[in-house]
Amino acid sequence: MTTASKRAAEILKGLAEIRPWQENLYRDIHRHPELSHQEHRTANLAADKLRGLSYEVRDGIGGTGVVGVLRNGAGPTVLMRADMDALPVEEATGLPYASTVRASDAAGNEVPVMHACGHDVHVTCLLGAAALLAGGSDHWNGTAIALFQPAEEVGDGASVMVDDGLTTAVPPVDVALAQHVLPAPAGHVGTHRGPVLSAADSMRITVYGRGAHGSMPQAGVDPVVLTAMIVVRLQTIVSREVAPTDTVVLTVGSIHAGTKSNVIGDQAVLELNLRTYDESTRSAVLAAIRRIVIAECQASNSPKAPVFELYDRFPLTVNDAEVTERVSDAFAGFFGERFQPMAAQSASEDFSDIPKALKAPYTYWGIGGIDNELYRKALDAGRVSQDIPVNHSPTFAPVIQPTLDTGTQALVVAALAWL
Repeated sequence: MTTASKRAAEILKGLAEIRPWQENLYRDIHRHPELSHQEHRTANLAADKLRGLSYEVRDGIGGTGVVGVLRNGAGPTVLMRADMDALPVEEATGLPYASTVRASDAAGNEVPVMHACGHDVHVTCLLGAAALLAGGSDHWNGTAIALFQPAEEVGDGASVMVDDGLTTAVPPVDVALAQHVLPAPAGHVGTHRGPVLSAADSMRITVYGRGAHGSMPQAGVDPVVLTAMIVVRLQTIVSREVAPTDTVVLTVGSIHAGTKSNVIGDQAVLELNLRTYDESTRSAVLAAIRRIVIAECQASNSPKAPVFELYDRFPLTVNDAEVTERVSDAFAGFFGERFQPMAAQSASEDFSDIPKALKAPYTYWGIGGIDNELYRKALDAGRVSQDIPVNHSPTFAPVIQPTLDTGTQALVVAALAWL
């Protein structure tokens, strides 16, 4: 066992002591989820806990962001980040601590709210790691930063914190760390060098027709037919314009057009989502989408040019090779067979906006959250995709243990690779 592993083991002896309040806190946060930019209760819980651990706390950064700084002598500065927001999803887990919360979203609509992505796990694990580092300060030197970020789900929480002065709220950072609970066996940890999470772009496209009676199509320009042609043609971007060695996902998730069966409307709105792992590919595909839409509008004799709106944009997450190797070595030494390489994920994150602003290298890893027996049965039956709920599902429910223990251990072990 390395010196760092021995120090981690000493600090993690305190896990048994904090486990009861961690588990209770997790249930509480899960039961009281908050939408993006509305994480006031969660932020207050995090800030109060950090103050009780003697961290220097700044809250309200970017609205609800919280930063805790623990200085423990000379040495490197390690930033650990957790996201706090929940999703407009109605929970269907049947758990005794399931959410029944309803709230108003950014558009003023009342929606159900659920921690369907595991951010409640992230907050709880980071607070646990913060407590263990504070209690085990005899075993490390340097500065530990616990950062609780709002609005990851809408892709702007990190940039909002940066714009609100994050870089002056913390000392210079040597390395930034983050993790995410995934639909993998609980207790397992995985890392990945290079591009680990895709860049994401959502696009809203409005195309225009000319309204007419359904019995007289010759008098109109049908935006429904136009939209259908666009959807079909967009499928050729991935199959015919992207190299087979590149990974691209293009999904048309929403189409709105018309009001009645015998009325040809005057416009249609498509919403699509793009995932890419390379900036040049990202630019090429976005350009291809515009080219195809404009061409189909011209082919249909559309009376107006289409309107394009990009929103919910997420940066590419690229793990630093040296940082990832250092964390991987630490994980291998501590977790043994429970540590393994992780495939790149098609999900997206805005975490990288924080280390980019702080000019710090970073790595982002995954922890499993699914009951091991349930996962094994699904794997043996070849039904993982069908039987294992994934993030954003109304039935996504990480098991409390060993998920919380593992996420807390991972943060401590990774931080001590520097501290």
